[in-house]
Amino acid sequence: MSTMTINGKLASLPDDPDALLVDVVRDALDLTGTKLVCGAGVCGACTVLVDGGPAVSCLMPARTAADRNVTTVEGIGAEKLHPVQKAFMAHDALQCGFCTPGFIVEAAAFHDSWRAAKGTAVPSREEIGAALSGHLCRCGAYDGIFRAVADACAGRFDGEEFVPPRMEARDKVTGSAKYTVDIHHDGQLEGVILRSPFAHARIGEIDLTAARAMPGVSAAISLLGDDRIVRFVGEPIAAVAARDRKTALAAIAAIKLVSERLPSVIGLDEARRADAPVVFEKSARKKAGNVSEGGGAPASWKGNIRGPSAAFSKKPKKVRSWIDSARSANNPLLVEGTFRTGTQQHACLEPHAAVARFDGDRLTVHVSTQAVFHLMELIAKRYKLDHDKVRVIADHVGGGFGSKAALGVETTTAIELAREAKAPVRVAYDRHEELSVTGYRPAAEMKIALLPSEQGELKALSFAAYADTGAATNSTIAALARLIYPAEGKELADFDVISNLPAGAPFRGPGGPPMAFALEQAIDEAAVRMNIDPIALRKRWDPDPNRQRLYDWASNLEVWRNRKPVAAQSGRYRRGVGVATGYWLYLWQPGSKVEVAVKGGRLIASTATQDIGTGTPAP
Repeated sequence: MSTMTINGKLASLPDDPDALLVDVVRDALDLTGTKLVCGAGVCGACTVLVDGGPAVSCLMPARTAADRNVTTVEGIGAEKLHPVQKAFMAHDALQCGFCTPGFIVEAAAFHDSWRAAKGTAVPSREEIGAALSGHLCRCGAYDGIFRAVADACAGRFDGEEFVPPRMEARDKVTGSAKYTVDIHHDGQLEGVILRSPFAHARIGEIDLTAARAMPGVSAAISLLGDDRIVRFVGEPIAAVAARDRKTALAAIAAIKLVSERLPSVIGLDEARRADAPVVFEKSARKKAGNVSEGGGAPASWKGNIRGPSAAFSKKPKKVRSWIDSARSANNPLLVEGTFRTGTQQHACLEPHAAVARFDGDRLTVHVSTQAVFHLMELIAKRYKLDHDKVRVIADHVGGGFGSKAALGVETTTAIELAREAKAPVRVAYDRHEELSVTGYRPAAEMKIALLPSEQGELKALSFAAYADTGAATNSTIAALARLIYPAEGKELADFDVISNLPAGAPFRGPGGPPMAFALEQAIDEAAVRMNIDPIALRKRWDPDPNRQRLYDWASNLEVWRNRKPVAAQSGRYRRGVGVATGYWLYLWQPGSKVEVAVKGGRLIASTATQDIGTGTPAP
């Protein structure tokens, strides 16, 4: 048996020629600071040092580490923090922290070689960027990372330790922060889901016999609903729990299906055709997912189109009349256009994951979630458990961006497998699953008409949004235009266009960015036609006192005051300066509770909360 030296200690390497170094480090040695994200060597999260040089452990066969020295993030600054670690903490060069260990390993290697060759000279942004070019930060903490590496190389963090601005920063820069994918109980099994290869099908039979009979398999269950219909590629069909992922995948491959293919439809244009195959019959509409936060407003269905939902309109009939008249009169102030936005993936670095464990009648679930209390309530209701029998834990979350607030399939599958296998079970999506079935901001087509009055006020706004929601409903795009730029009348209509794609999901201000993309461009066009400064027009039409102060500030910026007019530039490439307004609404409070008590003369406030994927600042 071959060995390697890892963080100064001798460790055995497996004989399996397919074993990867990242798996040995994480699973066999429990050094979970090294993160598995892409599995393709492009994100840098799994970076370790091999004989002092950075290497991506997700592509490195474990046996190639034989007789070599390997250092993980846990071995950097093991006795005292490395200057790079202190700099990352001081400059807040991290958010969710899932990518941070990989950055730390590579940056520490760069720092040490730089200091040896150039002392405390400050590396340029380009030199730092070249050194860290193989690393991705989904949260976008790059500016802090550049500053941290530069200052560490300049020797500004060679001194003693200090109190960081984030209470969890030390755990994240040392790799000791535990995420859901890092949780491991004694006897824990690995759960894997069999997913539909069809966009639309009825599953007649599922034969789990061969899967259940395989050595190392402890449970195999069906995940089909009552109608046994799958409505998108990737919809869950069954799941198994086994001693390791390799065995679980083999068991999944042994499951036999009998299925009937059904007509499918994909995309806004195809799904809106009158003869398009219907995704959800009337009896199955409650099975659709939810692309928004909270519940949606009631709306009618016609084929695959749900809507219009127009609860926030104001004088819609008059708006249609005014715009029709302006169009007939060729009113030069009437702005009309169709705007389109594409699908956006959340692309969380930590995948959707859950670890479920039953202790008698008590259930503990570690989940990568943004809503621990809400999830506890949903789990208790679904499985008919008392609230005090369910505990949901999310100490650290490797990115959520809105996609991790619901009770997902990863969680329910882990619970059901754990109950069936009578052992702890982890379900963690691979990168393909994360990018395909966990939700997305739907693509949208937005038709807008904006009419200023002769006096220069906003008279009418018509906004119709068609969201490409996949197997989901409740998009809210046009309705959000009700809360900015007051007008005499607004006609706002939202439509869900359902198709055989995975369901969309909430994404950082659901519906807000597509709405603003269309509306703000229409405001700019109106400014051109009215021959008025774009910021001045927004200041005229938007009475919000907070944004009024922002308009005043922006209009006095040198970059705005000295911008060059379009006519003053020529050539293929031109540079412009633009402005846009954004906002979000707060109409309800989250599902949370706070307990206040006086203990020992001190006021103690307690609540169930979690790092929502952007870090937890110190109080």
